[in-house]
Amino acid sequence: MIPTCTALMLTNRKSHPVCGVCSTAYYTRRTTCHTRRKYPAFTLTELIVVVLIVSLFVLLAMMNLSGLLIRNTFKAQTQELVSTMQMAASAAAETERRYEVIIDIAEQSYTLRQITSPDLSQVLEEEIIVENDFSDNCRVIYVLFDDLVETDEDHQIAKFRAGHAGWQNGGKIVLLDEDEQPYSVVVNRINRIVTLKKGDVELSMPKRKDEVPF
Repeated sequence: MIPTCTALMLTNRKSHPVCGVCSTAYYTRRTTCHTRRKYPAFTLTELIVVVLIVSLFVLLAMMNLSGLLIRNTFKAQTQELVSTMQMAASAAAETERRYEVIIDIAEQSYTLRQITSPDLSQVLEEEIIVENDFSDNCRVIYVLFDDLVETDEDHQIAKFRAGHAGWQNGGKIVLLDEDEQPYSVVVNRINRIVTLKKGDVELSMPKRKDEVPF
């Protein structure tokens, strides 16, 4: 058997690409070079720009959500007031009981109670059915009845009384939203309907008997 010179193979690796020693060394060099290859990455400036853009979108979303919540809060409060007024009218129509919705402008609140005492000025704790406060997003500024009685600085409490025959007086409750835009809760004493309308609407006054053609 002819002996093989391993020294020649180690010193002349480039000339023997099929040699086991040469191919192993060549493969090792390629692997080492491949692991040191540089990949593109974000720089610090690019990261700061991305963070600022994302923060801007988050801020805009929060502002839109805040505005939506405010609008919903005003709408929710006015609808709750309308529902309370309608509850009083419906309960009075179905029973022989009397109900009263008290609008307190000074305290920015309203109360629904069932009248059980001859003394109408006294509100008993057990009579209270609903008691709510207005907020800065929904403020009542004045109340006008259909007999032209109006709340002012000296008279800050308005009372809507409902009996089996309907409302004792109709009128409107004027409120302001967060943009100082007026809305009117209109109480119609004839058909007992309570509606919310945009603006400080003109109140329809009931006609006198001599104005009715029948």
